[in-house]
Amino acid sequence: MVVTLIVACEVGFWVLLAAGLTLRYGCRMPRTGAAVLLLEPLLELALLIVTAIDLRGGATADWKHGLAAVYIGYTVAYGHYTIRWADGHVAHRFGGAPRPPKPPRHGMARARHEGKLWLRTVAMGAVAAGLLQLAVWYVGDGDTATLRGWQLTMVRLVAIHGVIALSYLLWPKKAPAGEPEAARPPKVLR
Repeated sequence: MVVTLIVACEVGFWVLLAAGLTLRYGCRMPRTGAAVLLLEPLLELALLIVTAIDLRGGATADWKHGLAAVYIGYTVAYGHYTIRWADGHVAHRFGGAPRPPKPPRHGMARARHEGKLWLRTVAMGAVAAGLLQLAVWYVGDGDTATLRGWQLTMVRLVAIHGVIALSYLLWPKKAPAGEPEAARPPKVLR
């Protein structure tokens, strides 16, 4: 049941995103589109509630409950970023907005970009680990080894992404000859 709900939440995320952006740009209803986009967190709230009910109902804490926590953590950390990315591209394609800037490809600008992404991964790991710890306390004396294993997986994931982000700082990729190293990309105001 939990895995089905995780899949439903992921599908729901993209359906709400498409509906919100369609209303915003296709139907010229920006407030209605924004309201639909604001429904996104309700999906994660539903997943959290169903996972808690499943655990309280006596289900053995297993990989599904850990995956639910990681999914919620990912959505908290990267959900807004994804929505903003999609909104920028749809606004350009259908709303007459300027093309959204691409991430920097070279030098310190790329290192800053990767560092910001790593901070999102840290936030994802913190949310997931926190939810997993709450689940451990919620289960109590039951078998929580799987949940603790997911916590360790989150620590590994944050560490691996940290090493990758750090590599951009320690060994920055140089811009090709004749191409200046890009400064910070221009911000698009909406």
